[in-house]
Amino acid sequence: MTDLKGTDLIVEPGVHELTITRDFAAPREQVFALLTDPEQIPHWWGPSYLTTVVDAMQPRSGGNWRFVQTAPDGSEHAFHGVYHDVTGPERIVLTFEYEGTPGHVDLETTVLEDHGDTTRMIVTSVFQSVADRDAMVASGMEGGMRETWERFAEQLAKQS
Repeated sequence: MTDLKGTDLIVEPGVHELTITRDFAAPREQVFALLTDPEQIPHWWGPSYLTTVVDAMQPRSGGNWRFVQTAPDGSEHAFHGVYHDVTGPERIVLTFEYEGTPGHVDLETTVLEDHGDTTRMIVTSVFQSVADRDAMVASGMEGGMRETWERFAEQLAKQS
């Protein structure tokens, strides 16, 4: 399996959300399974120079998650949230908060569209304000996001 399409990031001026779209050369069930398997998260989540540890992950409605990333210099970056809806293999809704900027929570909805042997993933992140959304984009999240989905595609290919 190979990646079908690069990752598209849509950031419209003046709105509270951003959208990420990516096509994968894998059935929807396989994409969903990789998104929700805590043992697989360290293999694809975040930039490769960081080590990711899953501190908590209960991918079900009401479950929580927390990932801690360690940089080569030993600094840590933690992220956490709550799953609001997990309807496999179609949809995941969760909150996302970087612990380095507490109180700036976004709501992410991931929809997996079934296209037979391929899957289109659409992630919509809604922020509390345009300023929060713009701060996330300005933080350099785009590079990490693109690398994350490249690593995800590679992990899917390894599983085929």
